[in-house]
Amino acid sequence: MRNFRPVAIAALFAAAACSAPAPNATASEAAAKPSDAIAAAVAAPTRTAANTARDAYRHPAETLAFFGVKPGDTVVELWPGGGWYTEILAPLAKSGGGTLYAAAPWERGLNRIKEWQGANADLYGGIKLAEFPHAGTNPKVPDASADVVLTFRNVHNWRFGGADNTANAFKQIFAMLKPGGTLGVVDHRLNESDDAAKEEKSGYMKESSIIAFAEAAGFKLAGKSEINANLKDTKDYEKGVWTLPPVLREGEVDRAKYVAIGESDRMTLKFVKPAS
Repeated sequence: MRNFRPVAIAALFAAAACSAPAPNATASEAAAKPSDAIAAAVAAPTRTAANTARDAYRHPAETLAFFGVKPGDTVVELWPGGGWYTEILAPLAKSGGGTLYAAAPWERGLNRIKEWQGANADLYGGIKLAEFPHAGTNPKVPDASADVVLTFRNVHNWRFGGADNTANAFKQIFAMLKPGGTLGVVDHRLNESDDAAKEEKSGYMKESSIIAFAEAAGFKLAGKSEINANLKDTKDYEKGVWTLPPVLREGEVDRAKYVAIGESDRMTLKFVKPAS
């Protein structure tokens, strides 16, 4: 979910965090422990309390470790929206002399980041702004410049614009990465047995669909993680994924039920751009 979608973001419920599922790590994932730099960025005092309350669902330290993000990397965050991950990625980049791009529709998708740059130039002033998908004369992420590209709960938004737009987005991501670079994807996960037509309106997507888009652009799947899984999510809501926190589109109707479920079941996929 991104806050330039036409849905209202409801208040966060810290009390719901205790119902969040514990991360499910396989043996191979267990080796990807968060570095001291990632742990420090997640613990940064500049993060807002409302955002840290959602760590129990989003597991940022484990997620960034799984994607192999390092403080000296050139990292592109696609469609940062309200800046939930930006609050972590900015101090991480600053700690190691890395470069952080925020890439989104020009300029509406970058308004929050621009506000932060004005309010806290020391932390956010170095973030480079780029248009994504790039459509013309506005700044773009240079080709073959990024070590890591990250997108959190955005592919379903691209899918709403049609399969061709989604394919174009993955092609542009492939172009901006260095050979051997990493694409990290987190998104709401539709059951493989469900009708694929649900991808066009529910906010959920099948892992197989995202993998197909990525591989068609030239990526190779490097790994999957259950870090952000939530088996309580039944994915059968009339109003889609926005029924669950943090949006809670049903308002007070069955609010306690949806808060108890927590945030959505999410896939966490790591792709690489072949080195040659």
